[in-house]
Amino acid sequence: MSKIEEVKANVEKGKAKIVPGLVQEALDEGNKAEMILQAMIDSMGVIGDRFSAGDIFVPEMLMAAKAMSKGVEVLKPHLVSDNTSSLGTCVIGTVEGDLHDIGKNLVKMMLESAGFKMVDLGVDVSAAKFIDAVKENEHVTLVACSGLLTTTMTAMKGTIQALKDSGLTGFKTIVGGAPVTAEYAAEIGADGFAPDAGSAAVKAQELVKA
Repeated sequence: MSKIEEVKANVEKGKAKIVPGLVQEALDEGNKAEMILQAMIDSMGVIGDRFSAGDIFVPEMLMAAKAMSKGVEVLKPHLVSDNTSSLGTCVIGTVEGDLHDIGKNLVKMMLESAGFKMVDLGVDVSAAKFIDAVKENEHVTLVACSGLLTTTMTAMKGTIQALKDSGLTGFKTIVGGAPVTAEYAAEIGADGFAPDAGSAAVKAQELVKA
């Protein structure tokens, strides 16, 4: 088993204490930081799939995300600084009327690991707050809206519409949360949709590089 495979396996198991050492060993063996990062993103993708399938639950997903973020801390100095700047800033928040933040926090960790600079607006975020954040932060390339209640899906629709009407440009929108579907995302005019945190990181990169 290669060191990178060991990193991958231990991220999936949520072994936050072991992962940093393994990441360091993988670096010492001459593996590129980007390759190690990709392996960890892949393992979070596996975790996301298993979560979607109901094989694992939120605690396991949080443990894996924690293990990954510990590994990323070791990698950060080795990642080419262009990597972070090229993806830009992502504004993330849970839409107005919704106080759920576990899913949002997972996505935030994943996107940060992928190389976005994150601006987290928290929960119960009004459309106006999202718009202000786009104006106030430099190089915003993505706005991520999360919602877990069917009742707050209208707030999500309103937020996406308000962002479109604001006249601000240069960024894409991505939505997610339990009741949200790809069809609904398309219907409200969002640029992207992700069913879980693992796929959110992949989709986010696709959107801003498109």
